[in-house]
Amino acid sequence: MAATIKRIKLGTQGLEVSAQGLGCMGMSAFYGPPKSEEQMIPLIHHAINSGITFLDTSDMYGPHTNEILLGKMGELKNLVEEGKIKYIGLSEASASTIRRAHAVHPISVVQLEWSLWTRDVETDIIPTCRELGIGIVAYSPLGRGFLSTGPKITENFSEADYRQNLPRFKPENVEHNKQIFERVSEIAARKGCTPAQLALAWVHHQGDDVCPIPGTTKIENLNQNIGALSVKLTPQDMTELESLASEQSVKGDRYGGLSPTWMDSETPPLSSWKRPQ
Repeated sequence: MAATIKRIKLGTQGLEVSAQGLGCMGMSAFYGPPKSEEQMIPLIHHAINSGITFLDTSDMYGPHTNEILLGKMGELKNLVEEGKIKYIGLSEASASTIRRAHAVHPISVVQLEWSLWTRDVETDIIPTCRELGIGIVAYSPLGRGFLSTGPKITENFSEADYRQNLPRFKPENVEHNKQIFERVSEIAARKGCTPAQLALAWVHHQGDDVCPIPGTTKIENLNQNIGALSVKLTPQDMTELESLASEQSVKGDRYGGLSPTWMDSETPPLSSWKRPQ
């Protein structure tokens, strides 16, 4: 399924990126052993040649090795020379923290987990971002692989894959959550696409202020993810998907205390900060 990657502007600052990014975390950390540079650099080049301009990385992935990996293709240097690294974003921030930060300096984007099976941000955080004109970067739009592969994904977890410790991937919860994947698969077959493309299309259809960043370590999966841009969903399709994968229908917490989320990472009031003497 061919697709053209358009460019969108996130936030009132006019941060322009491709409509879909590439999450790079799994190349270096958390989802099993780090992948080789010989495999990953061609994947990164393929993403850029396909029109993807947003590569999501962090110094904690590895740690440090993920940013070193991306630096070896020379794109960061180009971005600096083009004057494009000049925006501020937040990740897993509460609505009140977003408001406080935006009052100090305009926030261009907020990165948060948003997918068919992670929708807690829809109540307060998404409306806050839209009220303030802040773009939204949706990470793990494929439910950490569950919405693309289903229950069998757990069969291939290595000892170094931290997903095996997440509540939603525990056997008792996988047994329940597989019903969601089965229904997504049925709808995908009806739409003539894969479950992963359907799940990604749902995120794309949330609005032009949203940029999902599905991660992958394989070129064929990257091409499939790009194909999601061509999947068209009707209002009826959206309603059907949201009814079968509501927050209440998913069993198991996102992290189970293994990592802070917007729910437990509120920035303390300024009055409580200790200033240097």
